[in-house]
Amino acid sequence: MTESEAPKHPAAAGTSADTDSPQLFNEAVESMHRAQLRPEVTLGTIRPPQRLAPYSHAVGLEVERPTDGDGVATDSEGDAFGRLILLHDPGAEETWEGRMRLVAYIQADMDDSVAADPLLPDVAWDWLKESLGHSGATYTNLGGTVTSTASVRFGDIGGPPRAFQVEMRASWTAVDDDLSGHVTAFGELLGHVAGLPPEGVIPLTNLRGTPRS
Repeated sequence: MTESEAPKHPAAAGTSADTDSPQLFNEAVESMHRAQLRPEVTLGTIRPPQRLAPYSHAVGLEVERPTDGDGVATDSEGDAFGRLILLHDPGAEETWEGRMRLVAYIQADMDDSVAADPLLPDVAWDWLKESLGHSGATYTNLGGTVTSTASVRFGDIGGPPRAFQVEMRASWTAVDDDLSGHVTAFGELLGHVAGLPPEGVIPLTNLRGTPRS
């Protein structure tokens, strides 16, 4: 994912310089980068979409799989990444019912047995709401979609013959201006979708070949 390779210093977008942005917006941007994320999830600043709001900022998150000494991934469950965009429009408070709107997107490879579950979209949406609750993020006007897709490759093309993915698009209005909890929740959601084990739990597959002490 190339977005996460962008500079990780928070910078307000949509204006010529940070000093041109409202202090409220700049403080919200700073708070996004104070999110508490698990070690496997990385965060970096990416370019936000233009013309959605007078002020915008975006972060990209992705799951880094464990690797061996040669840099080869030891977990082949697939890729998972997400984007979280902050929009601030002082004139849209009535429409958004708030000053800060967050727009989220997640895409993750899934195991075929999981992707075939008809309840997957419902479960993924519940993960989003639970993650927001766990982090203490307060919000309103939550809405979005969850899509499960299957791709079949034919002919001379690289990649697995069949691939399954889940995509989530969601947006909500932040009630408070400290957005660290919202980014923390988004990182937790990404971990769920990527199939990461609970924090502190080591999968048995990672213990294979580990010498006994």
